[in-house]
Amino acid sequence: MKAFAQLVRRDIGLAWREGGTIGVALGFYLVVVTLLPLAIGPDLNLLARIAPGVLWLALLLAALLSLSRLFETDFEDGSLDVLAMGPLPLEGVAAGKSLAHWLTTGVPLTVLAPLLGLLLNLDLDAYGILVATMLVGTPAISFLGAVGAALTLKARRGGLLLGLLMLPLFVPTLVFGISAVAWETGAGPSFLILAAISLGALVLGPIAAAAALRFQLQ
Repeated sequence: MKAFAQLVRRDIGLAWREGGTIGVALGFYLVVVTLLPLAIGPDLNLLARIAPGVLWLALLLAALLSLSRLFETDFEDGSLDVLAMGPLPLEGVAAGKSLAHWLTTGVPLTVLAPLLGLLLNLDLDAYGILVATMLVGTPAISFLGAVGAALTLKARRGGLLLGLLMLPLFVPTLVFGISAVAWETGAGPSFLILAAISLGALVLGPIAAAAALRFQLQ
């Protein structure tokens, strides 16, 4: 656990010191949600209806932008080889880096979502469940995304390939995240399914990512 905690602290520190990846994700999220009302027009009722879907979709795409760098930087400077030979198994390395990605990308995007909800005339009663669903659902994006990041580690234009590979896998998280915020459909069942998806990703994601990393490092 000590090695795992050190890896998470290291990745969080690097992410905040460099700032580029986090800035791009937050900037993309802000730009997409800000421009949408200008494109649709001043129909507040329409904006309120589509607000949960827009916020969730923009968050997913913003988080996807940063996934390609999850292992790439360490692979380029040789740190990944050192981590692979260290005391922490590759499953632990993948889990630690996925957790750091969630803390530095998923959580900031979730914190920003309520502020952007004001631009979309989101119902005040939906803010609490929106934040809750994003906190519960975004780990699935980071931990499943680690699998795609590992599979495309050596690929040219890996970011594009990563998007094509992972977007279909993110559809259940997107669908149940949006439906949980839509009160008329009932938040409870969708929220529980969303939590189950994230729990499955927490368990299976690092195992699959570690297998892909072993193949890439051969």
